Amino acid sequence: MSSELLDALVALEKQKGISRDVIVDAIEAALVTAYKRNFNQAQNVRVDLNLDKGTMKVYSRKDVVEETEDTRLQISLEDAQKINPAYELEDIVEEEVTPRDFGRIAAQTAKQVVTQRVREAERGLIYEEYVDREDDIVNGIIERLDARNLYVGLGKVEAVLPIGEQIPTESFKPHDRIKVYITKVEKTSRGPQVFVSRTHPGLLRRLFELEVPEIFDGTVEIKSIAREAGDRSKISVHSNNEEVDPVGSCVGGRGARVQSISNELSGEKIDIVEWDEDPVIFVANALSPSKVLDVQVKEEERSTTVVVPDYQLSLAIGKRGQNARLAAKLTGWKIDIKSETDARELGIYPPEHQDQEAIENSSEDPYFDEELSTEKEIIEPIDLYMDAED
Repeated sequence: MSSELLDALVALEKQKGISRDVIVDAIEAALVTAYKRNFNQAQNVRVDLNLDKGTMKVYSRKDVVEETEDTRLQISLEDAQKINPAYELEDIVEEEVTPRDFGRIAAQTAKQVVTQRVREAERGLIYEEYVDREDDIVNGIIERLDARNLYVGLGKVEAVLPIGEQIPTESFKPHDRIKVYITKVEKTSRGPQVFVSRTHPGLLRRLFELEVPEIFDGTVEIKSIAREAGDRSKISVHSNNEEVDPVGSCVGGRGARVQSISNELSGEKIDIVEWDEDPVIFVANALSPSKVLDVQVKEEERSTTVVVPDYQLSLAIGKRGQNARLAAKLTGWKIDIKSETDARELGIYPPEHQDQEAIENSSEDPYFDEELSTEKEIIEPIDLYMDAED
């Protein structure tokens, strides 16, 4: 082996990040193939590559047996012990069979195989790098596009953004920078294939983790996400610290945090609501920005009937039913919305056992004040009592 080949191995190790052992194994396998092909040899052989001395040798390998059936693969115990008395049955006898002109033939024949093995090793490294980044957000550059897919350069690999994972209202051109969410990494004959998305709820989750320190450090937790990409999303949050407002943390000063995320998603509207383990409160919160008068729960059917003021029925349902649909996805409960008038006609409102204070406190009315509301409930009965006395 020439010093040039040894230098090439060192260069490959540095440039491609592939260990020398992987490259040597590829070369040895290639040389075995070259030996069998060029010298019509069917026996088992082993190639020994000595990097320090710069030599290569070919050894035939034969199993020690009582009686030989194929002299190319086996050797009798008697013949083996003539070579070395220490040989026993089932041992392997190795004998050097390096052809005189093997170096020249091997270099020509093994070149393609070595190149392929090195390429496979490089692909393996890329696969291992990106498979660990599944469910993560990455920055990329649009490299090209066709009728169905966008192809995003991530550095060492080109990712595919299928049309079904693209936000309908967005359009890109080559060299545009873009944030994408890695959904899947596969091994293929052409190397690792990375699939990314702009519509996956995980993208919204990762963007909030990047933008909101309280989510990143675990103080505020994202409980669920419902998303119709490019149009509107709902996200429920919960604080693990009573002194931290989960909704306020996500919204940020003057809405800066949520606005930054909305801008990244081409103006997608984002509703942030507080999660609660009580489905009555959680469903009421999820229907924000509409006001909810009552939530009746059927545990066995995992469904709810929600009563809203007549003038807010369309707001609660949303355009094309979007608000109600997203609220149902967010909470995991079926939601049937009734106007106050319809609910009274059906005899389901007001309920006899419903905790109205819990529902009213869930309202996101900016003028709602819990303390004043409680005071009003106490004062009004007293005034009526006094009128009766007069």
